[in-house]
Amino acid sequence: MPQHHRLEAAAPWVEVVATDADWDAAAPALLTAMLSQLVLIRTFEEYVLDLARAGLIHGPAHSSIGQEGGAVGSILPLTSKDTVNGSHRGHHQFLAKVLAHVEPKGIDPTREFSGDVRDVLLRSLAEICGLDRGFSHGRGGSMHLRWREAGAIGTNAIVGGGVPLAAGSAWAHRQAGTDAVAVTYFGDGAANIGSTLETFNLASAWKLPLCFFIENNLYAVSTNVAEATGEPRLSARGPGFGIASWKVDGMDPLAVHLAMKEALTHLRAGRGPAVIEADVYRYFHQNGPFPGSAFGYRTKEEEKQWRDRDPIERLSGHLVRRGILTRPEIDATAERAGRLMAGIGDVLLEPLPGGKPGRRRIKPEEWPDPGFADVGVRGDLGEFAGARFADRDTFAGTLAEQKFIDAVAGVMARRMETDGGVVVLGEDVHRLNGGTNGATRGLKEAYPDRVLGTPISENAFTGLGGGIALDGRYKPVVEFMYADFMWVAADQLFNQVGKARHMFGGDDDVPFVLRSKVAIGTGYGSQHSMDPAGIFATAPGWRIVAPSTPFDYVGLMNSALRCKDPVVVLEHVDLYGSVGEGPVDDLDYCIPVGRAAVRRSGSQITVITYLAMTQFVLEAVDSLGDVDAEVIDLRWLDRASIDWDTIGESVKKTNNVLIAEQGPMGTSYGGWLADEIQRRFFDWLDQPVQRLTGGEASPSISKVLERAAIARGEEVAAKLTEITEY
Repeated sequence: MPQHHRLEAAAPWVEVVATDADWDAAAPALLTAMLSQLVLIRTFEEYVLDLARAGLIHGPAHSSIGQEGGAVGSILPLTSKDTVNGSHRGHHQFLAKVLAHVEPKGIDPTREFSGDVRDVLLRSLAEICGLDRGFSHGRGGSMHLRWREAGAIGTNAIVGGGVPLAAGSAWAHRQAGTDAVAVTYFGDGAANIGSTLETFNLASAWKLPLCFFIENNLYAVSTNVAEATGEPRLSARGPGFGIASWKVDGMDPLAVHLAMKEALTHLRAGRGPAVIEADVYRYFHQNGPFPGSAFGYRTKEEEKQWRDRDPIERLSGHLVRRGILTRPEIDATAERAGRLMAGIGDVLLEPLPGGKPGRRRIKPEEWPDPGFADVGVRGDLGEFAGARFADRDTFAGTLAEQKFIDAVAGVMARRMETDGGVVVLGEDVHRLNGGTNGATRGLKEAYPDRVLGTPISENAFTGLGGGIALDGRYKPVVEFMYADFMWVAADQLFNQVGKARHMFGGDDDVPFVLRSKVAIGTGYGSQHSMDPAGIFATAPGWRIVAPSTPFDYVGLMNSALRCKDPVVVLEHVDLYGSVGEGPVDDLDYCIPVGRAAVRRSGSQITVITYLAMTQFVLEAVDSLGDVDAEVIDLRWLDRASIDWDTIGESVKKTNNVLIAEQGPMGTSYGGWLADEIQRRFFDWLDQPVQRLTGGEASPSISKVLERAAIARGEEVAAKLTEITEY
């Protein structure tokens, strides 16, 4: 018979229960501060539901009524330097953090609330209503609440979507040498999401000061946690990842407070992340002013049992028992909160003209200007003031033939040398003498704390990079080994990083660089060969760089790193081993955002291309001899950075356009570009814009089938012959 040895998790897992002795020992100022926050948040939420019932909230109103104890108990021990983010049900977390920021000594429940308290509640309500005076000018609404100065770094509508971002905030705190921590709030539904579990692992491996605060309210919409997981005690996940974990009754704000203080001692001492699971209960349905029992997935008896454990009533009982406050004083606090919210409502609302008595509407002057809709999708490039620009025709330094990959490694080394904020992360970037292609050669040895080899977890490390970028103290350069992996991290790239600036009002920078390798033609098959330019071009917020020469790579990477918007830098495997002119000593110039390069002048047809296809086009034109083509290498591919002046000048000269790219037609970059060229230059075109792409299918492993699926010089030559003979 085999022997069995019982294994124990290395990380502790405990339940914290507040005793009467703990309640007796708690400082009166702590308990009264808790009461003020609980009452204000509850009253605020009830007012939001009243507005939702009246049709004055456009979109969802995910109430957290009933769950306030977990947020208040856990946030009061934090400072303004500590950061928090949360989920779509995040009003209570956001309000607890911003109220603690404006009243760090606690709010006295026996006095009138301060102007600062009134202001943050007004701005919060305005944001939830979608109004201009909101924190994000109404763009974020109920699910995207952010006030960076208070350490509230954003609630999130994607389940689990904010968890990796909080890891980036935690990394930045530690890298800056502070003892600040990050807390990410999410529910039982997000505990099963891949991005959350990936971040558990990454945070544990790197010992980040990150608290995973699980609000287990038992229901992901209407699905009970016992249906969705084999272990409904969700804090059990922590020890499996080597994370110290606490479980606590979230309806008991003091117990939560005590658990968070223990976790903070652990976090601030540099012992790695923590998990706190708070059992809470939302009194209402997923969205709106109706209880869950109205939808049949839970009973009225269950709801009553939880309401009987209400955190405000529990705290009030101890305040009265200890003689700190009387019941009339507590009732007066609630009345003052009600008057405060009514007065705030009067700022934003007015009687509906000609309507029934009591009917109201949003005051017209409170709405954002419709012209603000697209403002702040990207920044204004003001960060390039004072930059030294150069292009091939104006560069004053020494040029020499060099490998493309040497330019990649050289400029990264130079930027890390001159800018201590640049941090590189990705799979194997710290090994193999510079990663899988040599792009990070020598960097780990020179900058060991800024070159981070990650687990295979694109969602987690992409989101962590996004959190670093949003923090603002560092500039992450994230490497994807293959561009196809963007689909694995699509939420972080497109819902989070790409949308962040605009979603939160348009003012916050997102200095994030993604290096992504295009491996068309290498035999790596359908899942390692895509060109993502067409996908990124249709996603708001991103800038796209596609260098085709060593000289361009240096200048374009410098611009990408200077830019305060997220930039994807595309690198083609075919180019890594190619040789071309590059700078010998001067690695500090920028190529201007939005400037294409005319690689060959001509008068018969304009060929627009990018990346490795540029050389194939030039070779094809040379092989034909009798086709006088003008070849434009775009270099910048995103909508905001297209060089329309260069394109327009060429189109008006040639009156014909061919867009040439390698990848499949389904994700083609040229689709939107052709449409836009025809809109802008219709009167100068002799025929519709022509396009050359690969086939419909992704490239295959078979050398023959792969070649048949992609476009290269032969296809360019054939297409040019077809067009010019037309």
